[in-house]
Amino acid sequence: MSLHPFVVIAEFDVPPDQYGPFLDLCRFDAEHSVADEDGCHAFDVLTPEDEANVVVLHEVYADRAAFETHLKTPHFDRFATGVKTLGVVEKSVRFLARRTSGA
Repeated sequence: MSLHPFVVIAEFDVPPDQYGPFLDLCRFDAEHSVADEDGCHAFDVLTPEDEANVVVLHEVYADRAAFETHLKTPHFDRFATGVKTLGVVEKSVRFLARRTSGA
């Protein structure tokens, strides 16, 4: 059974006055992740219709190692610093793998 790709879903509560700057920060991380990391296949910045000031990141990596590489990039470091600076609260982070038959 194969466990690839590796999917990350992260959800954040954002102070109302920092919503725009946080979205910009997320978009920067997303753009650079897809453009600069061979192991990043998708990175979506999503906002729920019924929850103001919530941002959800949906990230797809080739495998867990590709995600670990992502955590060491300059664009992720900028994102992590921004989360703290903007007063954003990480609500949850889920790690998922698509299970398919075969090796």
